[in-house]
Amino acid sequence: MSTNKLFVTQPSLPDIDEFKNYLSKIWESKWLTNNGEFHEEFEIRLKEYLNVDYLSLVSNGTLALLIALKALNLKGEIITTPFTFVATVNAIEWLGFKPVFCDIKEDDFNIDPNKIEALITKNTIAIMPVHVFGFPCDNEKISKIANQYNLRLIYDAAHAFNVKKGCEEILNYGDFATLSFHATKAFNTIEGGAIISHSKEDKELIDQLRNFGYNSENIIVRSGINSKMNELQSSFGLLQLNKTVDQLQKREKVYMNYLERLKNVKGIALPYLPKDLRHNYTYFPVRITPDFKFTRDELVSELNKKNIFPRKYFFPLVSNMFPYKDIESASPNQLPIANLIAEEILCLPMYEELSVLDQNKIITSIRESND
Repeated sequence: MSTNKLFVTQPSLPDIDEFKNYLSKIWESKWLTNNGEFHEEFEIRLKEYLNVDYLSLVSNGTLALLIALKALNLKGEIITTPFTFVATVNAIEWLGFKPVFCDIKEDDFNIDPNKIEALITKNTIAIMPVHVFGFPCDNEKISKIANQYNLRLIYDAAHAFNVKKGCEEILNYGDFATLSFHATKAFNTIEGGAIISHSKEDKELIDQLRNFGYNSENIIVRSGINSKMNELQSSFGLLQLNKTVDQLQKREKVYMNYLERLKNVKGIALPYLPKDLRHNYTYFPVRITPDFKFTRDELVSELNKKNIFPRKYFFPLVSNMFPYKDIESASPNQLPIANLIAEEILCLPMYEELSVLDQNKIITSIRESND
């Protein structure tokens, strides 16, 4: 068996010689940033690939969240999930909004739309759901609530690159949707991200906010920041786009092998994949339930001894972290499902180059731990 360390993820990389060709062109032009040739090409090609109306590239996924929130030009409370990476809630808090935590559903780990309305107050201005692990939220129910109460709707779609449910492109829901192209994602530009909008006016607003508020070369029309994607990231992304189909097919094989080989292991609750879902297979989350021989944390320790490093993702809950644990809506009594999932969740190593040999080692180690 392989003795190399098996981490929860491994970045996908384009062919280095092809990337060097792009670098040579960048060195020749000396145009490194500020809407260069590759940036403009990547933005257009990505918009077409994702089948969205308008797309704006940014330098990372957190800045995508900040800019989308800033574009609301409002103040007040934003209802969101505690079962997410801390960047979601940090972005809300950084801009002076008050995060309000809503419990999640047990089947897909997403915000529970049936519990949103009870949290709406006169100060509520928006809902920010997260498509956790690339599983789509109940977009129809959430959109209906947002429309009924005249709330803005921003989706944190960091995990949802290329995800489609039935005939629906899930990135087309909400006022804005934000993507992350961090190295850990199924599609990456080393760092990077994008904001999906649905009108020419919103696209112009986003583009101004990401570039210091400039409307033209010498005219600033609003307060903005610098979050532009550079030419190196953009060229990297263009090469990644060329291999996306092959990449996702490889991930799917790894994912399906996990499902098949772990389906009868007592105490392992596997993710549910709806038949009409086109997934991106970025993560493979399981729950280690009380029927398993070890607790989740004990299993992690056993796997670490064998150089296998899954991740307790997301643990701890954002609502239990220091900056947010004293918020009224962060009380564990109000978030029973989220707290339960956080104690049981475990993301197994999941990436396209995970060999059959190494995956067998992971699966065998889990099964043997339960004997």
